[in-house]
Amino acid sequence: MMIRRAFAAVLFLTATTFAQTAVPSGPLAMRDFRLQFDPAGTFSLSGAGWPSMTGSWRMSGAEITLQNQTGPQNCGGAARYTLSVDGARVGLDVVADDCQARRMILDRSRWLPPGTAPPPQARRIVRSAGTAKAPLRAAKQSAADWPSFRGREASGISDQQNLPDTWNPATGEHILWKTPIPGLAHSSPIVWGDTIFVTSAITSRGDATFKPGLYGDGDASEDRSPHRWMLYAIDKRSGKIKWERVAAQGEPKNKRHIKSTYASASPATDGRIVVAWFGSQGIHAYDFDGGLRWSVDLGRVDMGAYDIPAYEWGPASSPIIWNGLVIVQCDTQADSFLLALNAETGETVWKTDRNELPSWGTPTVVTTAAGPELITNASRLVRGYDPKSGRELWTLGGSSMITAPTPIFANGLHIIASGRAPERPVFAVKAGARGDLTLAKDATSSPQIAWSKTGRGSYMPTPLAYRGIVYVLANNGVFDAYDAETGREIYRQRLPLVGSGFSASPVAADGKIYLSNEDGEMLVIEAGATFKQIATNSIGEMLMATPALSDGVMYVRGVSSLFAIGRR
Repeated sequence: MMIRRAFAAVLFLTATTFAQTAVPSGPLAMRDFRLQFDPAGTFSLSGAGWPSMTGSWRMSGAEITLQNQTGPQNCGGAARYTLSVDGARVGLDVVADDCQARRMILDRSRWLPPGTAPPPQARRIVRSAGTAKAPLRAAKQSAADWPSFRGREASGISDQQNLPDTWNPATGEHILWKTPIPGLAHSSPIVWGDTIFVTSAITSRGDATFKPGLYGDGDASEDRSPHRWMLYAIDKRSGKIKWERVAAQGEPKNKRHIKSTYASASPATDGRIVVAWFGSQGIHAYDFDGGLRWSVDLGRVDMGAYDIPAYEWGPASSPIIWNGLVIVQCDTQADSFLLALNAETGETVWKTDRNELPSWGTPTVVTTAAGPELITNASRLVRGYDPKSGRELWTLGGSSMITAPTPIFANGLHIIASGRAPERPVFAVKAGARGDLTLAKDATSSPQIAWSKTGRGSYMPTPLAYRGIVYVLANNGVFDAYDAETGREIYRQRLPLVGSGFSASPVAADGKIYLSNEDGEMLVIEAGATFKQIATNSIGEMLMATPALSDGVMYVRGVSSLFAIGRR
């Protein structure tokens, strides 16, 4: 009996020993962050621009408990994380932590000894054929089409609309129709022919929302409940839903920023297919009858803060379609690349790897005198490519560490902006430029760059180039106008009714510019060298998406509804 008890005790101790994860004692690094667990039971955590933390730790099986002794306020409670060790790689995943700053750094974090490069991760791109087999219809193109985010070449312009200056959803004035759209999405509507397409993500939680406003918090939403990722086709004239499709469903494979949604990328169409990209939930292509043509799984796409690889914000870059190619810009924490897919089949035509940090701007292809150019906005470099092959043509340094605005083209210049301090640049790059275009220190122009600004770039809204003037809208409601050819400042104006700020991008028609703040107030501004406000109209809902213009109607996507605004 005693032998059995002794043997059982040995088994118990052995099992306990194997179940206990060993805590590494050497220093660990994750970009600019440093973490160290001392065998005596203390830890330290520090990072550039973040409050340092010290405290104690204790281990129980695979779970580590951290107790701060110094650090941010309101971080005195204990935190619990699962700790995993895979060779030199150490992972931490939150179990419970009420300290936001600590959780932001540690949740889903992966650490290595300082100076050790993370192992390359192979990305599998998997294509699946759809069920629809009928021949695609021929595309009938017209000036009324608004085929992707901000319309053709992301210009945001469509003249000869004859839009009203005032409207009122409460009274119905100049509201042609209003259609409820379920779910939560910041994606913008697109239009082709008589059909509008919008995407959405419908959570299984009834209280899912986002946090609008001008604030610096970068926390992620806690909503990881099962979702349905949707594509809607809506009749342009009546607002009736023609068809709806569930492109994907299940638990989100990545987190999202508290101000974002799981459907922040706008769809794109060429009149034959419509493509929706839902980040880690894949790219999905449908014909105009709602038949699934193909899907492409890119795997998990992890996008978030440039300095905290563990911190996820989710994607927002939209797909575009050019000459039979679906092009996506996928800049992630682990690997970054441009991808061109055959629009009819979803097969990969080319893939170009990029040494980049996460970004959220949509790529743009424009036709120039030097040929077509594909422009991407990103943190490390703004780049120009040959869209036929994905070959890099030029690079430009000096961007912000967080980039969201989409490149545009006007007066023979690529206009690229980004708004995170301290850089906040606006660049005007000449078409046909080649090589490294990075400006010398203190230079604002060069043979390849017509002009540039620092401290003037927009954080979220894409600039607007209209009738010889470049307009730049900051989140905080500062509205700048520059001469498109020279960059000369024409005016700088603080907008009224800033409210929660501006995220939607400006659009223009018939000499008027339309600016939408997050609270749903739409300002009508007269285009030109003098600032003049014509009208202000409330849509009655929060407004994050950029409007679409087609056949005399402005289609405005609020947080709950799609509105058609025009003259009856």
